Amino acid sequence: MAIESVKECFASALKDERRGRKHKGLLRAKPDLKEAEGYILKAKKNLELCKFYKDKGFDYKLPEEWFYTLYYCALAILAKFGVESRSQRCTALFLKYVKDKGIIEYDDEFIRRIMVYKEKEEKSDVDEREKSRYSPVIEIKEVAQNYEKMMGICKKAISQCEEIVFSDKQFEVPLEILKLEKP
Repeated sequence: MAIESVKECFASALKDERRGRKHKGLLRAKPDLKEAEGYILKAKKNLELCKFYKDKGFDYKLPEEWFYTLYYCALAILAKFGVESRSQRCTALFLKYVKDKGIIEYDDEFIRRIMVYKEKEEKSDVDEREKSRYSPVIEIKEVAQNYEKMMGICKKAISQCEEIVFSDKQFEVPLEILKLEKP
C-alpha cells in the first residue's frame, strides 16, 4: 500500500481546514478514549439492530448495519490514535498502514470490507451496502444465507477493536505519514 495515499488523506484535510472548508480526509486530534468507547457501543447496538431486522424480515437493511458495525470499529481505533476521519476510504487506508507497520493487530478482512475502491471490478461491503440500500428488493437470499457468518465477522471485529482501544498502549500517528512536503 502506498504511503502517499495516507499522506494525501492528511494533507488534503489540512488544506481544506485552512480554507475554512469541511475536510474529506484525516486530521490529527487528541486521542479520545470516551469517543472510542462510544463507537464500540454503537457497533454493538448495530448488531442488536441486525437481529431485529432479521426477525422482522428487513433483510435489505442488514448489509448496511454490518458495514457500519465494522466502520464504527475502525473509527474507535482512529479515536484511540487521535485521528479524526471524514472519509471511509482514508479511514481504511490509515488502518491498513498502521496494521502493515505492525502498530496494531487487526484482521485485514475487516479493513478490506470497509475499503472504498475506485475500480469497478474491486468490491467490498460498501458495494453490498449500496446494492441492498438502493435496490427495490426487500428480501435478499444471499443476505439471509450470510447472516451467521457476517454476525460472527462483526463480533470478531468488535473484539479485536476492544483489545486495541482498551489496551494500555499509547498509539501515535506515524510521523512519516504526516510529512506534507516532498523532500
